[in-house]
Amino acid sequence: MKILQPLSSSSAKRIIFLVLLALVIVGCKPRDVRLRAAAVTDRKATPVLQATDVNTIISDSGIVRYRIKAPTWQIFDKADTPYWEFPDGVYLERFDENLEPDATVEADYAFYNEPAQRWLLKGNVEALNLEGERFETSLLYWDQKSESVYSDSSIVITRESSIIKGVGFRSNQSMTQYTILRPTGVFPIKD
Repeated sequence: MKILQPLSSSSAKRIIFLVLLALVIVGCKPRDVRLRAAAVTDRKATPVLQATDVNTIISDSGIVRYRIKAPTWQIFDKADTPYWEFPDGVYLERFDENLEPDATVEADYAFYNEPAQRWLLKGNVEALNLEGERFETSLLYWDQKSESVYSDSSIVITRESSIIKGVGFRSNQSMTQYTILRPTGVFPIKD
């Protein structure tokens, strides 16, 4: 029968050193594979910014001009053509000098081509212009460079005294001077 004897201080130090070394080696194994899989592989297809529940104000020379509300806003600045995307819809408001909303646009989906300064709005697009006219369509383009709004889809314009329907239209960007390409509608006629 062998009797255990106490370790000498140098032997104890060696054992402690070996245990610590083993812990360090085990602790230095590669990190969880899931973390490596999350690394960005294609920067062009990855948004530089993804914000949720957005409610932002845009001002010009210190004066509030616009408000953007969106459930999701993504900015792809490294794509071949940089763009913004609002995959869950967007609501835009324009304010007058008294900070009252005077025009609005809402859509189920929005895409903004940054270099071209062109918006694409799709799905239940509704716009209210400065004169209180309501525009409803499924597809709307807004070209900021040419300051024009247009669509080749069906459109319904609701005015105070009439409803105009048609397919396709062209307009200035405030949607106050517009042409319906193929109009139909009901108009009141005075006797």
